This record gives sequence, structure tokens and C-alpha cells, in this order.
Amino acid sequence: QVQLVESGGGSVQAGGSLRLSCAASAFTIRNYYMAWFRQAPGKEREGVAHIAVSGSTTYADSVKGRFTISKDYAKNTLYLQMNNLKPGDTAMYRCAADVGSTTAGNAQYWGQGTQVTVSS
Repeated sequence: QVQLVESGGGSVQAGGSLRLSCAASAFTIRNYYMAWFRQAPGKEREGVAHIAVSGSTTYADSVKGRFTISKDYAKNTLYLQMNNLKPGDTAMYRCAADVGSTTAGNAQYWGQGTQVTVSS
């Protein structure tokens, strides 16, 4: 059974850092497009960072230069390094996987999410 399990969320002050992890099981992330999405209360879901099978990455303008998405094939795990966090980054973060591109906002598999809260 395919599973994506996120971890690493928490509460931090503005300017701080967090690293989110997304452990995948029952499929190999090497062969999938992977992404991180976030959704804050009352707001639409937003694609934060995407990484293609080729390894090329795409970021939302709001996080460029602060967030880095990466894959660890040995651990079959997706990461999101988040630096210089801002209160506007507060949201539930979910990882996603698809055999095709995730940039349109759709994905075949989704994790349950991990909460990130940034205080000023």
C-alpha cells in the first residue's frame, strides 16, 4: 500500500528554520514527480515546491531563495528545507507524488500533512 508520511513540522519564530521529511513506501520516489503543497485556514492550497524525475525544481515565488526541495533515493524520502521562515508560511504542509507533473496542483498520492506555525 502506497504511503507518504510527513514529519518535521513544528512551531518556530520568524527567521528560524525547519526541515520537513516525507517518507515514501511501496513505490520508488526516483520514478515519480514529487512536491510539497501547503494550505492555511481560509486559503486555497498552494504548490510550494516541485521536483521532477529529472531533478529539476520549481518553487512558488513566495518561497524562492528560502526553501529547497530535495530527494534522498537511498532513504526513499523527500525533503523540504525551509529557512528564514515568515508568519505567512504558517500552514499545513503535505507532500504529494505523481507519475506526471504536479505543477497543476493534482497528484496521485498524498500524505496526511505536518503543521508548520511561524510566530512573529
